[in-house]
Amino acid sequence: MATNNTNKVVLITGGAKRVGAAICRLLHAEGYSLMVHYKSSLNEARALQAELNLQRPNSVAIVHGDLLNVADLPNLIHETVQCFGRLDVLINNASTYYASEIGEIDEAKWHDLMGSNLKAPLFLSQAAAPELRKNHGCIVNITDMHVERPKKGYIIYSVAKAGLVTLTKSLAHELSPEVRVNAVAPGPVQWPENNPQFDEVYRQRVINQTLLKRVGAAEDVAKAVKFLVADAPFITGHVLAVDGGRSLNL
Repeated sequence: MATNNTNKVVLITGGAKRVGAAICRLLHAEGYSLMVHYKSSLNEARALQAELNLQRPNSVAIVHGDLLNVADLPNLIHETVQCFGRLDVLINNASTYYASEIGEIDEAKWHDLMGSNLKAPLFLSQAAAPELRKNHGCIVNITDMHVERPKKGYIIYSVAKAGLVTLTKSLAHELSPEVRVNAVAPGPVQWPENNPQFDEVYRQRVINQTLLKRVGAAEDVAKAVKFLVADAPFITGHVLAVDGGRSLNL
Protein backbone atom coordinates (compact mmCIF):
# COMPACT_ATOMS: atom_id res chain seq x y z
CA MET A 1 0.00 0.00 0.00
CA ALA A 2 1.21 3.49 -0.88
CA THR A 3 1.26 5.01 2.61
CA ASN A 4 1.62 8.56 1.27
CA ASN A 5 -1.94 8.26 -0.08
CA THR A 6 -3.65 7.02 3.09
CA ASN A 7 -5.05 10.45 3.97
CA LYS A 8 -6.19 11.28 0.43
CA VAL A 9 -9.81 11.06 -0.67
CA VAL A 10 -11.34 10.29 -4.06
CA LEU A 11 -14.88 11.01 -5.21
CA ILE A 12 -15.79 8.90 -8.25
CA THR A 13 -19.09 9.08 -10.12
CA GLY A 14 -20.60 5.84 -11.35
CA GLY A 15 -18.09 3.89 -9.33
CA ALA A 16 -20.19 0.89 -8.33
CA LYS A 17 -19.57 -1.42 -11.30
CA ARG A 18 -17.66 -2.09 -14.53
CA VAL A 19 -14.80 0.35 -15.18
CA GLY A 20 -15.75 2.51 -12.22
CA ALA A 21 -15.43 -0.41 -9.81
CA ALA A 22 -12.05 -1.35 -11.29
CA ILE A 23 -10.83 2.21 -10.70
CA CYS A 24 -12.12 2.05 -7.12
CA ARG A 25 -10.36 -1.22 -6.37
CA LEU A 26 -7.01 -0.06 -7.74
CA LEU A 27 -7.03 3.36 -6.04
CA HIS A 28 -8.16 1.76 -2.79
CA ALA A 29 -5.24 -0.68 -3.03
CA GLU A 30 -2.99 2.36 -3.42
CA GLY A 31 -4.19 3.71 -0.07
CA TYR A 32 -6.89 6.20 -1.10
CA SER A 33 -10.21 6.52 0.71
CA LEU A 34 -13.23 6.53 -1.59
CA MET A 35 -16.62 8.16 -1.86
CA VAL A 36 -18.42 6.04 -4.45
CA HIS A 37 -21.32 7.75 -6.20
CA TYR A 38 -24.16 5.70 -7.66
CA LYS A 39 -27.55 6.43 -9.17
CA SER A 40 -29.41 3.12 -9.55
CA SER A 41 -26.72 0.54 -8.67
CA LEU A 42 -27.35 0.48 -4.92
CA ASN A 43 -26.71 -3.24 -4.48
CA GLU A 44 -23.44 -3.09 -6.40
CA ALA A 45 -22.35 0.01 -4.46
CA ARG A 46 -23.06 -1.65 -1.11
CA ALA A 47 -21.24 -4.82 -2.15
CA LEU A 48 -18.16 -2.88 -3.28
CA GLN A 49 -18.22 -0.82 -0.09
CA ALA A 50 -18.37 -3.95 2.05
CA GLU A 51 -15.61 -5.65 0.06
CA LEU A 52 -13.18 -2.76 0.37
CA ASN A 53 -14.02 -1.90 3.97
CA LEU A 54 -13.14 -5.47 4.92
CA GLN A 55 -9.65 -4.72 3.64
CA ARG A 56 -9.44 -1.33 5.39
CA PRO A 57 -12.25 -0.34 7.79
CA ASN A 58 -14.08 2.94 7.21
CA SER A 59 -12.15 3.70 4.02
CA VAL A 60 -15.12 3.61 1.62
CA ALA A 61 -18.48 5.37 1.72
CA ILE A 62 -21.25 5.55 -0.87
CA VAL A 63 -23.47 8.42 -1.93
CA HIS A 64 -26.58 8.50 -4.10
CA GLY A 65 -27.20 11.23 -6.63
CA ASP A 66 -28.87 12.03 -9.93
CA LEU A 67 -26.17 13.76 -11.96
CA LEU A 68 -28.79 15.36 -14.20
CA ASN A 69 -29.98 17.43 -11.23
CA VAL A 70 -27.34 20.16 -11.14
CA ALA A 71 -28.69 21.57 -7.87
CA ASP A 72 -27.78 18.30 -6.11
CA LEU A 73 -24.18 18.12 -7.32
CA PRO A 74 -22.64 20.30 -4.57
CA ASN A 75 -24.11 17.83 -2.08
CA LEU A 76 -21.79 15.11 -3.40
CA ILE A 77 -18.84 17.31 -2.46
CA HIS A 78 -20.40 18.20 0.89
CA GLU A 79 -21.06 14.55 1.76
CA THR A 80 -17.50 13.60 0.85
CA VAL A 81 -15.90 16.32 2.96
CA GLN A 82 -18.30 15.68 5.84
CA CYS A 83 -17.42 11.98 5.81
CA PHE A 84 -13.65 12.13 5.27
CA GLY A 85 -12.72 15.73 6.05
CA ARG A 86 -11.26 16.53 2.63
CA LEU A 87 -11.34 15.89 -1.13
CA ASP A 88 -8.21 15.36 -3.21
CA VAL A 89 -9.39 13.70 -6.43
CA LEU A 90 -12.54 13.93 -8.55
CA ILE A 91 -13.09 11.25 -11.19
CA ASN A 92 -15.92 12.01 -13.62
CA ASN A 93 -16.58 8.44 -14.72
CA ALA A 94 -20.38 8.11 -14.92
CA SER A 95 -21.70 8.01 -18.47
CA THR A 96 -24.87 7.36 -20.43
CA TYR A 97 -24.30 5.59 -23.76
CA TYR A 98 -26.82 4.78 -26.48
CA ALA A 99 -27.50 5.59 -30.13
CA SER A 100 -28.99 8.87 -31.36
CA GLU A 101 -29.43 8.67 -35.11
CA ILE A 102 -30.58 11.49 -37.39
CA GLY A 103 -34.36 11.50 -37.51
CA GLU A 104 -34.63 10.05 -34.00
CA ILE A 105 -32.94 12.78 -31.97
CA ASP A 106 -35.13 14.64 -29.50
CA GLU A 107 -34.55 16.96 -26.57
CA ALA A 108 -34.91 14.19 -24.01
CA LYS A 109 -31.96 12.28 -25.51
CA TRP A 110 -29.98 15.51 -25.81
CA HIS A 111 -30.51 16.44 -22.16
CA ASP A 112 -29.76 12.90 -20.95
CA LEU A 113 -26.58 12.28 -22.95
CA MET A 114 -25.20 15.80 -22.68
CA GLY A 115 -26.19 15.93 -19.03
CA SER A 116 -24.33 12.84 -17.87
CA ASN A 117 -21.33 13.12 -20.17
CA LEU A 118 -20.63 16.86 -20.17
CA LYS A 119 -22.92 19.03 -18.04
CA ALA A 120 -22.48 17.02 -14.82
CA PRO A 121 -18.67 16.89 -15.08
CA LEU A 122 -18.58 20.67 -15.54
CA PHE A 123 -20.81 21.53 -12.59
CA LEU A 124 -19.35 18.85 -10.33
CA SER A 125 -15.84 20.08 -11.11
CA GLN A 126 -16.93 23.62 -10.34
CA ALA A 127 -18.37 22.52 -7.00
CA ALA A 128 -15.22 20.54 -6.17
CA ALA A 129 -12.77 23.26 -7.20
CA PRO A 130 -12.38 25.00 -3.80
CA GLU A 131 -11.53 21.74 -2.01
CA LEU A 132 -9.27 20.55 -4.80
CA ARG A 133 -7.41 23.87 -4.87
CA LYS A 134 -6.94 23.71 -1.11
CA ASN A 135 -5.38 20.26 -1.34
CA HIS A 136 -3.55 20.67 -4.69
CA GLY A 137 -5.69 17.87 -6.03
CA CYS A 138 -6.65 16.68 -9.49
CA ILE A 139 -9.55 15.79 -11.78
CA VAL A 140 -9.65 12.86 -14.20
CA ASN A 141 -12.43 12.72 -16.79
CA ILE A 142 -13.33 9.53 -18.65
CA THR A 143 -13.95 10.37 -22.28
CA ASP A 144 -13.83 8.15 -25.41
CA MET A 145 -11.51 7.37 -28.32
CA HIS A 146 -14.38 8.21 -30.70
CA VAL A 147 -14.17 11.95 -30.07
CA GLU A 148 -11.85 12.37 -33.07
CA ARG A 149 -13.63 9.78 -35.22
CA PRO A 150 -17.30 9.91 -34.23
CA LYS A 151 -19.14 6.61 -34.13
CA LYS A 152 -21.92 6.45 -36.72
CA GLY A 153 -25.35 6.74 -35.16
CA TYR A 154 -24.09 8.10 -31.85
CA ILE A 155 -24.16 11.83 -32.59
CA ILE A 156 -25.08 13.26 -29.19
CA TYR A 157 -22.78 10.92 -27.26
CA SER A 158 -19.87 11.76 -29.57
CA VAL A 159 -20.52 15.50 -29.26
CA ALA A 160 -20.74 15.25 -25.48
CA LYS A 161 -17.49 13.31 -25.13
CA ALA A 162 -15.74 15.71 -27.51
CA GLY A 163 -16.98 18.51 -25.30
CA LEU A 164 -15.56 16.68 -22.30
CA VAL A 165 -12.12 16.74 -23.92
CA THR A 166 -12.37 20.51 -24.38
CA LEU A 167 -13.69 20.84 -20.83
CA THR A 168 -10.64 18.91 -19.60
CA LYS A 169 -8.26 21.30 -21.32
CA SER A 170 -10.25 24.36 -20.29
CA LEU A 171 -10.31 23.31 -16.63
CA ALA A 172 -6.58 22.63 -16.77
CA HIS A 173 -6.21 26.33 -17.65
CA GLU A 174 -8.80 27.61 -15.21
CA LEU A 175 -7.70 25.62 -12.17
CA SER A 176 -3.94 25.86 -12.61
CA PRO A 177 -1.54 25.91 -10.92
CA GLU A 178 -3.18 24.26 -7.91
CA VAL A 179 -5.24 21.57 -9.66
CA ARG A 180 -4.25 19.22 -12.47
CA VAL A 181 -6.96 18.12 -14.91
CA ASN A 182 -6.55 15.22 -17.33
CA ALA A 183 -8.65 12.63 -19.15
CA VAL A 184 -8.53 8.99 -20.15
CA ALA A 185 -10.01 7.97 -23.51
CA PRO A 186 -10.84 4.24 -23.52
CA GLY A 187 -11.30 2.24 -26.67
CA PRO A 188 -12.58 -1.36 -26.83
CA VAL A 189 -12.39 -2.28 -23.15
CA GLN A 190 -15.79 -3.59 -22.04
CA TRP A 191 -18.73 -4.23 -24.35
CA PRO A 192 -21.94 -2.36 -23.52
CA GLU A 193 -24.49 -4.46 -21.67
CA ASN A 194 -27.74 -5.65 -23.28
CA ASN A 195 -27.04 -4.13 -26.69
CA PRO A 196 -27.65 -6.49 -29.66
CA GLN A 197 -25.58 -4.25 -31.96
CA PHE A 198 -22.43 -5.54 -30.26
CA ASP A 199 -22.77 -9.11 -31.51
CA GLU A 200 -19.89 -11.47 -32.21
CA VAL A 201 -19.44 -10.21 -35.78
CA TYR A 202 -19.17 -6.62 -34.59
CA ARG A 203 -16.80 -7.57 -31.80
CA GLN A 204 -14.47 -9.44 -34.11
CA ARG A 205 -14.40 -6.50 -36.51
CA VAL A 206 -13.39 -4.19 -33.66
CA ILE A 207 -10.66 -6.59 -32.57
CA ASN A 208 -9.32 -6.76 -36.14
CA GLN A 209 -9.15 -2.94 -36.24
CA THR A 210 -7.22 -2.81 -32.97
CA LEU A 211 -3.45 -2.88 -33.39
CA LEU A 212 -2.95 -5.17 -30.39
CA LYS A 213 -5.62 -7.56 -31.80
CA ARG A 214 -7.55 -7.89 -28.55
CA VAL A 215 -9.87 -5.96 -26.30
CA GLY A 216 -8.63 -4.36 -23.13
CA ALA A 217 -9.85 -4.80 -19.58
CA ALA A 218 -11.40 -2.41 -17.10
CA GLU A 219 -8.14 -2.66 -15.19
CA ASP A 220 -6.30 -1.09 -18.13
CA VAL A 221 -8.39 2.05 -17.75
CA ALA A 222 -7.94 1.93 -13.97
CA LYS A 223 -4.15 1.81 -14.35
CA ALA A 224 -4.24 4.86 -16.62
CA VAL A 225 -6.37 6.74 -14.09
CA LYS A 226 -4.04 5.74 -11.28
CA PHE A 227 -1.06 7.01 -13.29
CA LEU A 228 -2.67 10.41 -13.85
CA VAL A 229 -3.76 10.66 -10.22
CA ALA A 230 -0.65 9.42 -8.43
CA ASP A 231 2.32 9.33 -10.79
CA ALA A 232 2.01 12.32 -13.11
CA PRO A 233 2.65 15.50 -11.09
CA PHE A 234 3.83 17.44 -14.18
CA ILE A 235 1.00 16.41 -16.53
CA THR A 236 -2.15 18.49 -16.98
CA GLY A 237 -4.52 19.13 -19.87
CA HIS A 238 -3.66 15.75 -21.39
CA VAL A 239 -5.91 13.02 -22.85
CA LEU A 240 -4.45 9.53 -22.48
CA ALA A 241 -5.76 6.99 -25.00
CA VAL A 242 -6.26 3.46 -23.71
CA ASP A 243 -7.46 1.79 -26.89
CA GLY A 244 -4.90 -0.80 -27.99
CA GLY A 245 -4.02 1.42 -30.94
CA ARG A 246 -7.47 1.24 -32.50
CA SER A 247 -7.74 4.98 -33.00
CA LEU A 248 -4.68 4.80 -35.28
CA ASN A 249 -6.27 2.18 -37.49
CA LEU A 250 -9.76 3.48 -38.28
